[in-house]
Amino acid sequence: MRVLALDTSTSAVQAALVDLDDDEQFLISFRREINARGHVEKLAPFIEGCLDDAGKRPKDVDAVVAGIGPGPYTGLRVGMVTAAAFADGAGVPVYGVCSLDGIGGNTRGRALAATDARRKEIYWAVYEDGVREGEPQVCRPAELPDTGADYAIGEGASKYAGELAVPAEAEPVYPDLVKLVELAAPRLLAGAAGERLTPMYLRRPDAQPAAS
Repeated sequence: MRVLALDTSTSAVQAALVDLDDDEQFLISFRREINARGHVEKLAPFIEGCLDDAGKRPKDVDAVVAGIGPGPYTGLRVGMVTAAAFADGAGVPVYGVCSLDGIGGNTRGRALAATDARRKEIYWAVYEDGVREGEPQVCRPAELPDTGADYAIGEGASKYAGELAVPAEAEPVYPDLVKLVELAAPRLLAGAAGERLTPMYLRRPDAQPAAS
């Protein structure tokens, strides 16, 4: 099964083709650029590039997996709308996965996965040996409750390392698209019906309609 995986929940614009064979995943092609304002401009060419690299066409894709956040409104929306539109055009199912799970799902021990929520805040969740505890949250780094985490990982962790109460990885880590496909694999392999993608915004967008 060939899967197109997308994530735009962080400043990384990402697309990949992943082959799913029973319980194994194989990365076939991959594009990424760190560009917080480049989601609209870069994502569609990245999808085309991944297909070209693999010598494939949209009709060769069997399913789409999209990171559904949490993430800033504009960038996250680009990825999810693109995923839904591609799936609709190709006549294949689309599945959503929490983007933070693409970071925390690869950790060992007790880890805090955090991405940059802007407004000097982070989106975060705690993972025990790669399994998330509870729902993702948003807050200022200095207001993070005691999570018992041994270390922090992710773009938000590296950006606000000096404000967190736990050691943070120095290099930013972004959602792993292969991990997103792995997490969606039970639904994919079972032939589950495609989903209506529901974004995890966790807060209202910056732009609001003017009061009447």
